[in-house]
Amino acid sequence: MAFERKPAVKKMSSDSTRRHVARRKGCRFCADATNVIDYKEAENLSNFLTERGKIIPRRISGNCAKHQRKLCEAIKRARNIALLPFAGRHFN
Repeated sequence: MAFERKPAVKKMSSDSTRRHVARRKGCRFCADATNVIDYKEAENLSNFLTERGKIIPRRISGNCAKHQRKLCEAIKRARNIALLPFAGRHFN
């Protein structure tokens, strides 16, 4: 008994025509050599933390693997000397 495959029919809905294709973000540290990852610059490192204090992953931030590792190390060092919080604010 042979099974026949039905041709794949894609129905175009209004949602699929408006779909946004995400473009790969470039690493901001590779693009501009003047940007240096330093644990003493807490303002720059806080851009890579969420409100709850978690480190933003590289697929969202767009960093390359090399700079993401350096960034995580700098954030952890800044946390240890109390320049950055381990956790975000607590709201009741």
